[in-house]
Amino acid sequence: MKRWILSSLLLLLTASLVLASGAKEKQEQKVVVYSSVDEANAKKILDAFTADTGIKAAFVHLSSGPAIARIKAEIHNPQADVWMGAPSENHIVAKEEGLTIPYKGGAFDSLAPQFKDPDGYWRSFYMNPMAFAVNTEVLKRLNAPKPTSWEDLLNPVYKGQIQMPNPQSSGTAYNIVASLVVIAGEEKAFDYMKRLNPNIQTYTSSGTGPSKAVAVGQCAIGIQFTPAFFEFIENGYPLEVIYPKEGVWFEAPAVSILKGAKNIQAAQALVDWLVSKKGQDVLTEAKTFFYPIIPGAKLGKGMPPFESLKTINVDAKWAGEQKKRLVDRWVKEVLPAK
Repeated sequence: MKRWILSSLLLLLTASLVLASGAKEKQEQKVVVYSSVDEANAKKILDAFTADTGIKAAFVHLSSGPAIARIKAEIHNPQADVWMGAPSENHIVAKEEGLTIPYKGGAFDSLAPQFKDPDGYWRSFYMNPMAFAVNTEVLKRLNAPKPTSWEDLLNPVYKGQIQMPNPQSSGTAYNIVASLVVIAGEEKAFDYMKRLNPNIQTYTSSGTGPSKAVAVGQCAIGIQFTPAFFEFIENGYPLEVIYPKEGVWFEAPAVSILKGAKNIQAAQALVDWLVSKKGQDVLTEAKTFFYPIIPGAKLGKGMPPFESLKTINVDAKWAGEQKKRLVDRWVKEVLPAK
């Protein structure tokens, strides 16, 4: 009898240790992220992920260039599991350089083709379209109409009233340049940008500079990606977002799992969650003002569904290969005309 009791106690003790070990492992599950999403919004997104899944998420903020450099430097001893953010063309480079691994779990198959790598190396988890924002009070003071197209921006009534970023320092501005080249052809696009110069008040160094200026009435029109425009509208500024009728390109920041990731299951869980209904709804609930990429996800005030926008197809690989040449041409031909 004593031997039976002792054996039972040993079995109970062993089971308790196994359960405790499993609980501890689950409790300590974590993922390390290099984030090219801005720090404030990365924290909102990853805090929501942790709250929903129980998986701890630590992140380091790195813009796209430094992120790729660091991932390369750590290829034999990765310090992160996931690279989150930066437009998809950067993740194409990471794939080509052997820095990431494929994964097709979660909602991968249901994502639109423009939001994923066919081999599963990356998927976008939000998008931001290019747009104009007009300050309705400034337009009223100028007795100026609302522009509805890129062509409308040439109206002399907008002389010195438009701000857009400078492609020398801003990826947002290069998106504008590449978009116009695709829409009109390179020669016509550069001719257009030269003719637009009299209406440009300044080319901002920051991609979000125009939103600040148009919100406070320093200019009548700002051109950039939409999130900051919607944030200013949420905060009561007299802005209206307009999508030019010729169509717009958009950025589609992506997420990739890094080669050699130490926390592979947690990394896969994060990638799955980002394109799940819960993860996509967080973009609006946490007021990132990013556009979700799956149908049916929540949208913020004034944000029309993505599928209702007229967008243009720009080959991300072409855009990357042509960037230096097109920016150099802009500096040589468009900037001096200003």
